[in-house]
Amino acid sequence: MAIEKILLGGGCFWCIEAVYREVKGVISSISGYAGGDNPNPTYQQICTGTTNHAEVVEVTFDNEIVNLDTILDVFWTIHDPTTLNAQGADRGTQYRSVVYYYEELQKERTIVSAKEIQKSLRDPIVTELATAPTFYSAEDYHQNYYNLNSSAGYCQMVISPKVAKFRAKFL
Repeated sequence: MAIEKILLGGGCFWCIEAVYREVKGVISSISGYAGGDNPNPTYQQICTGTTNHAEVVEVTFDNEIVNLDTILDVFWTIHDPTTLNAQGADRGTQYRSVVYYYEELQKERTIVSAKEIQKSLRDPIVTELATAPTFYSAEDYHQNYYNLNSSAGYCQMVISPKVAKFRAKFL
């Protein structure tokens, strides 16, 4: 088993986490915060948009089952990497599109992946690509949110379509 981690942000972390929980070979997907100035930020602080943190998901995967290229392909598919600081109705720097990588090979694969996906997009990708900063796990009530609250309005209107899009393309 060859374990890797990568941090991905593409709007609300509930959406990203819900999708990656369904990817074969993903060991865990944990909602959290990264890229900001405050150590140990809280959701209330993040929501102000003044901490510079992004909502991200720490995706831990076995690259003998699912490779980084597939992890990134899923990422580009389930959100819009061309919208700055927004996904749908979620607006603010905390919702920006980010890929935070841990090693040089991940950086190289991420750059290649972004260039490939750009060919199919009309607008330029605005996704932040950078070395992984400190990751802070979000509060417990954010973890596995979709599976625990699937009948909630936000889950039905926002998360379910992203999960369906993933399933249609990858399952």
